[in-house]
Amino acid sequence: MDDKIKFELEFVIQSSPQLLYQYLSTPSGLSEWFADNVNSRGELFSFIWDGSEEEAKLIKRKSDEFVKFAWEENDDDSFFEMKIIVDEITSDVSLFITDFAEEDEVDEAKMLWENQVGSLKQVLGSK
Repeated sequence: MDDKIKFELEFVIQSSPQLLYQYLSTPSGLSEWFADNVNSRGELFSFIWDGSEEEAKLIKRKSDEFVKFAWEENDDDSFFEMKIIVDEITSDVSLFITDFAEEDEVDEAKMLWENQVGSLKQVLGSK
């Protein structure tokens, strides 16, 4: 297996960190923008898109700050993390995404995140 490439994206989101965190950390919040449906059993989350299901384990979370998941089928150390950053001076809220993809799939993965976060912004009423 090829080593995956780590990439990071940042999106300014007009939302409170508390509200944004609900959309990042709960099955109901995630199913509003990230997947068609999301279920969880403890730390194991099932993400469903167009009838296909992927499972991810919630590795770590800190309320109103970040969630970190690892896909169950991965046999490497890759993960995806959604971190909420609040600028101390402007109080702007940013969503900082860290993810991994195969070298030839990085651009596609970034586009997917941009589309997903676009949906999140619509749900939140953010520009």
